[in-house]
Order: sequence, then C-alpha cells, then structure tokens
Amino acid sequence: MKKILVHICCSVDSHFFLQRMQKEYEGSELIGFFYDPNIHPYSEYYLRLLDVKRSCRKLGIELIEGEYDYETWLKTVRGLENEPEKGARCSVCFDRRFEISAKKAKEIGATHFTSTLLTSPKKSIKQLKQSGDLLAKEFNIEFLAPDFRQKNGTQEQNIIAKEAKLYRQNYCGCLYGLKQQREQQNRLLDELFCPITKQIQPASIKDRIRLYERREELEEQGRNYEIIKTRFLNWRLLYGVVKQKGQTIPCHILPYSKLKTGYSRGKIDKTIKDIHYFSRDEIKFITTKTYSQLVNFDYKNVNEILSNTPSFEIEVKVREKLLNSAYNLSAVIVVDEIPTTKLELKVDAKVYEDVKEELIVL
Repeated sequence: MKKILVHICCSVDSHFFLQRMQKEYEGSELIGFFYDPNIHPYSEYYLRLLDVKRSCRKLGIELIEGEYDYETWLKTVRGLENEPEKGARCSVCFDRRFEISAKKAKEIGATHFTSTLLTSPKKSIKQLKQSGDLLAKEFNIEFLAPDFRQKNGTQEQNIIAKEAKLYRQNYCGCLYGLKQQREQQNRLLDELFCPITKQIQPASIKDRIRLYERREELEEQGRNYEIIKTRFLNWRLLYGVVKQKGQTIPCHILPYSKLKTGYSRGKIDKTIKDIHYFSRDEIKFITTKTYSQLVNFDYKNVNEILSNTPSFEIEVKVREKLLNSAYNLSAVIVVDEIPTTKLELKVDAKVYEDVKEELIVL
C-alpha cells in the first residue's frame, strides 16, 4: 500500500486535489502536510490553515502542520524580492517547501510525496515537477505529479470549492507577490494594515477569520448558513494627528473621517449641542464624555478609547447619530477637552469601493 504525503497550500486546491487522489490512488494512505511559511501576514496563514483543517476533517484525512518559519523563508528568497510570479523566487519557494515536505515524508515512512500546488492555475506544473523530481532523487522517494487540471479539472475545482463553502484567498501568499499584485490592480495593500486600536476592520483578514470561525461554530451546532459577497464602501486610516502649538494632542478618529488634502489648519469657531465645528474642511470635534455617552461606555480619556475601542460597526452608528448619516465623510475627532487655540491637523485616510463576505444564518 502506498503511503503518500500531500503538501497542502490552501483548501481551494487541496479539497479538489485530495478527492481526486482518493480516487486515483484508491487504497493508499494519504497524509496532509500544511507547510507554507511563505504566507504573510500570519493572520492569513492562520485563516488558510483553519480552512485546510476543516477540509481534511470532512475528507477523513490526517493533517500535519509544519513549522511557520517565516524568517528562514525570507532569508531563502533574499535578493529575489522583485521577481515576477512563476519566476526565480517561486522556484526557490517551491524548492524550500518541497524539501521540507520530502524530509517529513521520509520521517513518517511515506513512499511518495506530492503537492496540491499542482492544481493551482497560477503555478507551472513543469516548474513544480522539476523541483519535486530533484528532491525525490535526493531523498530516495517518489514524487507524484498528476495533472488534475485537464478535462475541465479547474472548472470542477471551482464548483467543488463553491459547494464546500471554502475560503477563497485573493493572492498567492507571499509578501512580495501580494505587493506586486496590488500595484498592478492599483489597490490599497490593506492586508498589511493593523490599527493601533486593534479594532477589526471590515474586509480585513481578521474580519474573515471571525467569519470563518463562526462558520465552524454553526457547523458544529448543525445549523445551516450561507456565505455571500457584498460590495460596500470601505475605509482605512493610514495616519492621523492633531497638534496645538506644536504639541500632539491625544485623539481618536472615527471611521470614514477624511480630509480632502490630508492637512488643515484653523480653530474651532462654533459649537452646536455637543459638536464643536472647526473653521475649515468640515471637521468636527467631540469630547471623550460625549463619545462615552454615544457608545454607552465610561471612558475616562482618549487613551482608554485607543486601548479598548468599540467595534467598527458601533463607531459607524456613532457617526450616524452625530451627523445623521453613516457615510458622511467629514472628519470626526474625539479629544479629552476642546482646544481653544489654533490647531494643525493631518489625516491621511482612504475611502474606497471594496467587497466583503457576509455570513447569513438560515
């Protein structure tokens, strides 16, 4: 009986690949091996691993998790950062992952090893086979390179992924490939954003983790659900500061705040109810006390807000209460006390069209 170690890159590739392997190599023992230190950031790695675990569980296949030795991977591809997809960096990346997979296969007594990368339409089967065959010879083990893309295999793979409600990542995995892809798409590199408030941003990797962990809970409870995509207006704060006489004032900037040029100078010249209006650029200020009342939490100062920020959804509701519109783009800034002298403001924020997944419990 063959004992085959299957290197796994992601669930979309593996769920289809493993099912085909179960048919093509009926009676063989398949063992999954998730070794992908190229995936960045770690939250994306965790999300893909979460989905692979679910896939293997459904298919009755044992899964081994390899080490997330990201720093070693960085050293391995040093000097190849600007290589294109399917270029020299990818070859080195395959070699590294296949080498560790071959070692693991020998360690557990497997007779063969292979990789779900073979089903990825973004990868070269020839390139993968060359890497696998060289390592197979070195470790005296056979590398299997079945081409399951043939005869509409890729279309079948997409159908299976959709039916199984798998997580579909939108980039290969590594930092350098992600950067190149987002530059070509003229898109914000928001996968790498991590706000100091630790607030979960919409359509962020952590937001997707929350969704797919909830999916696990629903499946354990035997409850039905659907995952749908929706188009919406997203927001990311890159930088924000308020200065008075050259000194930085602690502040918290609400979601969807934006300045036309990113910079403004002036002073607060009027107050209506609890909103204090800046003299320029439609900027509004509120105090920590007002903010606390709106979120129904007793914050003593801005620093407490920053260390324990309410959810993005709650803050959008705060904006709606203040300005009668959730998507009014005026900058709304929370401070402990309303300044009475001239201020200098810098707010670099992006508002952009985006797509996110939503989980609907049936």
